Amino acid sequence: MIRTIAAATLSLSAVVALTACGADSSADASSSRQVTLTIGDQAKTLQTIVAASDALKGAKYRVKWAEFQGAAPLYQAVQAGAADTGFSADLPALQALSGGVRIKNIAALKNDGTHVGIVVRKDSGIDGVKDLKGQKVVVSSAKGSVSEYLLANVLKRNGLSYKDVKVQYLLPTDAQAAFASGKIKIWATFGVYQAVGLEQGGRLLVDGGDGRVSGIGYVNASEKALADSSKKTALSDFLQRLGTALKWTSTHKDAYAKAIEERNGADATVAKTLASAAYGEVLPITAEVNKTVQGVADLRNSIGVLDPNVDVAKSSDTSLLK
Repeated sequence: MIRTIAAATLSLSAVVALTACGADSSADASSSRQVTLTIGDQAKTLQTIVAASDALKGAKYRVKWAEFQGAAPLYQAVQAGAADTGFSADLPALQALSGGVRIKNIAALKNDGTHVGIVVRKDSGIDGVKDLKGQKVVVSSAKGSVSEYLLANVLKRNGLSYKDVKVQYLLPTDAQAAFASGKIKIWATFGVYQAVGLEQGGRLLVDGGDGRVSGIGYVNASEKALADSSKKTALSDFLQRLGTALKWTSTHKDAYAKAIEERNGADATVAKTLASAAYGEVLPITAEVNKTVQGVADLRNSIGVLDPNVDVAKSSDTSLLK
């Protein structure tokens, strides 16, 4: 299974390298469009959903894809004007905003949060969150990740401080190998790596369900794109189509998993895990969404990760999706 995950990762990296310049992927590539949206994506996630559901059929604008391996380089591209939109979980969006990237969140995405978890080895002697005190916890993959937020939040909920644990940051593939060999015993991770950790002698200590992570992601757009009335109209239409596409993935999980296999080179087990962890709907950014994510920002700021803090409500444009 380790080789399978590594191969899938290499395959994704190759795809990203080929498409990072933003290859055309429009509903009707043969015709000329006056309006072109360059949609930022990570590991072909949105591209796969849109293509599998045929969501761009009949669109009156052209779509180019700007493809990256993670949120940080994607937001760098948005900042540089190489992409009109960003797409990520709440935490990378907050990091981008805190870092001065000129974007506005234009739509919210939602899942149940269970794709994030803290996995411990069965022989670790860790039976509950309070047993983490004084322990080394490996977090994938970096400061500001959703895995780190889960760790910080569950510690707080159990009367512990973030300083009560010793955090080490490791990329998921490196952490996976170390966990499998027994070199680390506590791993805060996500998605397919969480599933692999459980297969490799791990036990789920706690996941992100029941509000332990927000489960909220964002589609955002550069302020420059939003200032262009034609692009703003096209973005509004794209959000509607993306919402239809995500509803399709919720009701066609097997077909969606198959599309992930075919487009991303993942094996069947990986594809099913990724499909099950997907966002299920596109939502307007409401006061409740802003309140939830502001709580995430405030906690991150309190442990010194998000500095300066972000005013979530002021970082949103609610006019594109009602």
